Amino acid sequence: MRNCYFPSILLLCCMLNCIQIYSQGCIAIRGSSCASGNSIFSQNVNLSKGQFLSGTGFRYFKSFRHFRGTHQEKERIELGTEVINHSTFLDFFTNYGITDRLYGYTVIPISFHKRSSMYEHGGNPPNGLGERHETSSSGLGDVRLGLGYWLFDPVEHMNFNYALSLGVKLPTGKYDYTDTFYNQGDERNKNLEAVVDQSIQPGDGGTGMTIDVQGYHMLSHSFFLNVNLYYLINPRETNGVLTRNGSGEFSSPDQYAVRLGTYYNTKIQGFSVYLGGRLEGVPSEDLIGGSAGYRRPGYAVSIEPGVSYNRNQYNLNLSVPVAVVRNRTQSYQDKVRTSETGEYRHGDAAFADYLINFSVSYRFGGNSIKHLEMNENFNMENH
Repeated sequence: MRNCYFPSILLLCCMLNCIQIYSQGCIAIRGSSCASGNSIFSQNVNLSKGQFLSGTGFRYFKSFRHFRGTHQEKERIELGTEVINHSTFLDFFTNYGITDRLYGYTVIPISFHKRSSMYEHGGNPPNGLGERHETSSSGLGDVRLGLGYWLFDPVEHMNFNYALSLGVKLPTGKYDYTDTFYNQGDERNKNLEAVVDQSIQPGDGGTGMTIDVQGYHMLSHSFFLNVNLYYLINPRETNGVLTRNGSGEFSSPDQYAVRLGTYYNTKIQGFSVYLGGRLEGVPSEDLIGGSAGYRRPGYAVSIEPGVSYNRNQYNLNLSVPVAVVRNRTQSYQDKVRTSETGEYRHGDAAFADYLINFSVSYRFGGNSIKHLEMNENFNMENH
């Protein structure tokens, strides 16, 4: 009986993606801050001793809708003054089964950004020159390392289990990336090299600690419920880099995410579908350390449909989270200035309508052959 349930759990492993926090436009969320990598949870259930999981995750989004609180400033698009971010992320990850319950992981993220705006290049009309230009950035992001542990023995608890992982986020990504800004100076007749916006910096300059709780419940041979909770603690208050206009230093903010969903194994061998919801964002104030510095806090709530295909030791995942709630919350600086001046301050931020996520992974070493044989037996019994 256990041999029938075990491949189901293995199939679940091949379907699940960990929480992926995305850079939601101007909200300064690193594009791949998941504690465990793009697919660490996807195949870490029963990742046996000596077994590896390696893969690549791809993500893309375009942010252009401006929000102040939950109110969308539609006039920005009508006037042509919206800020447009095109962001692409690649994560290269490797996970290793130290024991049948203890695993380690490494995530190496790379990002590519293009940011188009008018206000950064002479100002928005009618008070500025009204010329739209682009800035860009690319390169290595903040590398993450960590350890995870399944709280229950996977052999004895095949219907449910939870894993707790702790990791470190290293400040390997460049956080003072510069590019050319046009129409600068008092006369707006100069082109100057300056730091790009926080939302397209490859790194945040902070050494952080990540906490990730992941769990699953097998409701039947066809339905699986999973939950992910994630938090990044960034104790460093600011990273020492002044914003382009010199109004203050960039913050190294905390980040958080919650993901809950259900998977369904279809009658097509190896093919599964997913539907869930996710919450991800940046808080106004950090858990540890000060909260001063420039940040755009806020959160997005999304409905996330997805599909997965698992064949032998390979797994492919595709999901497209669609935003249903976007909220640019009041920042710590906004609150301080409101208190000091008596005038209410609340900045805006641009969000994406949807995200495109794709990952491919390969499991090898350890008992990979045994996993493969059990999965094939399961497929023969159920198809």
